[in-house]
Amino acid sequence: MAKLPLEHLTVLDLTLHRAGPTCARQFADWGAKVIKIEVPGGPPGEATGANRLGPDYQNLHRNKLNMTLNLKSQEGRALFLELARHADVVIENYRSDVKHRLGIAYEAVSKVNPRIVYGSIAGFGQDGPDAKRPGVDQIAQGMGGLMSITGEPGRGPMRVGIPIADLTTGLFLFQACLLALMQREQTGVGQWVHTSLLESQIFMLDFQAARWLLSGEVAKQAGNDHPTAIPTGVFPTSDGHINIAASGDQLYRRFCEAAGATELLSDPDYANSELRSRNRKALSERIARVTRTQSSARWVKLLNDAGVPCGPINSIDQTFAEPQVEHLGIAKPVRHPMLGDIKVVGQPITLTKAPQPAEYRPTPELSQHTDEILAGLGHDAESIAGLRARGVI
Repeated sequence: MAKLPLEHLTVLDLTLHRAGPTCARQFADWGAKVIKIEVPGGPPGEATGANRLGPDYQNLHRNKLNMTLNLKSQEGRALFLELARHADVVIENYRSDVKHRLGIAYEAVSKVNPRIVYGSIAGFGQDGPDAKRPGVDQIAQGMGGLMSITGEPGRGPMRVGIPIADLTTGLFLFQACLLALMQREQTGVGQWVHTSLLESQIFMLDFQAARWLLSGEVAKQAGNDHPTAIPTGVFPTSDGHINIAASGDQLYRRFCEAAGATELLSDPDYANSELRSRNRKALSERIARVTRTQSSARWVKLLNDAGVPCGPINSIDQTFAEPQVEHLGIAKPVRHPMLGDIKVVGQPITLTKAPQPAEYRPTPELSQHTDEILAGLGHDAESIAGLRARGVI
């Protein structure tokens, strides 16, 4: 039977909150042995007790092992370096100076294992004037420019409805670690790789950032209207709203013909993309008068049949009820010893020559695998009991 592509890797997960655990989850889902290391009793501010059984924590930490280790103690640091000697990847998202104070930064780990790939996330970078500042997703959304272009004009800045800086940073660090692992195959040595919430958020601005860098144009809030592709946006129907994307001459013509609004084609105010952009408000109002005449479902079918992108605006329960979503099987089953049969959000990619896990392993309890992991390093029951008595684990 084919193995998952990362089953040969061991990853030490020192992360908290969301960005770092997102990176570790990618390794775990694709088969790596991921050991999540937490402080004895659980880290302050992280989920403890019943909160660990909540949907967020269960979705974020599935497929991992869990052990506790006091990295502030000399014995705890020694145990960590012992684990690192046999690992492939370390992931951490402490503030940039913390790992150095603990004595577990890349310099220390690479001395015991030159092949280690050491991945770091910080709020604002590993050095520079803001390196030691605490950083969280919403701060990065604001500082990185996203909130200034999100929401309706005149309504003030608006955060995105998901922690997009955290999530993308975790994914980018996973990518960086994979690149370093590929380079290790050529050089035989690992390296330190890192990213930050701020860098990731700016990268995700994409064409909006390019408008400033190349043209000196500062993007503004555009609400549900696409800032450059017109008409693309949200339009009312007889029973709700839909998204329509009909920019460009060909799609615009298809839309007008399918919607029975051919008079728009002969209106000189909308004769080309530049005029449609200049007169977008009036055009959107005229389109809205047309779309209000029929139901959302009717428009979705009619316009897609005509080759015009159109889709519903679903609540999350409606999203998972979509036949296409059910077909894709992105809601993955998990059998949890206390919660029973639950589902989590699966991976959005398919490898055609690698197996897809039919069922994910549940998020472990705090310290669930500590004894097992230490036994694998050669520690006997008496040694482990002593470590526990001294507060090391």
